[in-house]
Amino acid sequence: MGATPPSGSAPIRVFVVDDHSIVRHGLTSYLSIVGDIDVVGEAADGTEAMAAIGGLLSAGRAPDVVLVDLVMPGLDGIAVAEGLRRLPEPPRVVILSSFGDVEHLRAALRVGVSGYLLKTARAETIADAVREVASGTLHLDAALSAALSEAVTSTGISVSLTAREQEVVALVAKGRSNQNIAEALCISERTARTHVSHLLGKLGLKSRVQLAIWAHDNGFPSASPEEFAHSRVM
Repeated sequence: MGATPPSGSAPIRVFVVDDHSIVRHGLTSYLSIVGDIDVVGEAADGTEAMAAIGGLLSAGRAPDVVLVDLVMPGLDGIAVAEGLRRLPEPPRVVILSSFGDVEHLRAALRVGVSGYLLKTARAETIADAVREVASGTLHLDAALSAALSEAVTSTGISVSLTAREQEVVALVAKGRSNQNIAEALCISERTARTHVSHLLGKLGLKSRVQLAIWAHDNGFPSASPEEFAHSRVM
């Protein structure tokens, strides 16, 4: 298992959404005994989840991370992720899926999820993913991430970026650190780091250097050698 947060830090609040009761109860039972994770609720479908999370938000107990099944009756995982993004304090979303293909992963990344795992993942892996996304890091199934990277590299798949994503790409291309990006866009450094992580996943890339190269190949001004020399890693 991955490292737990320092002693005394608040547990990561997690909400679980899955229409299969065995999967949902098994996951909540495991996460409930993990010392640095607090399961604050569960739901059997997307509509129930949105209502419950809204109530938790009003009560000051909003989840930090929502684990949500990709395919469910009514609101599916993509719709839930889109709905959660509109909340005043949106949680990070990790998709749990039975579909191990690039297209489902791309669809999830387009709506800004922070993680994508297959349901065959070990419980310990899911707990580690919760920790990573809670800290602002994108967590993707390793095999799917590699497949996405290969698809983008070999076929030149066109990816549509939002205006904010284009701003972040332009700054990464100029060798700006996360702190510099945060200052330029008037956002927190954590948010800047999350934007970069999401871009890496969305484009199927593995590092800021690859992102800078992609940006150059797609018409964004590149950094000077001095700018790259002074830029910081993620």
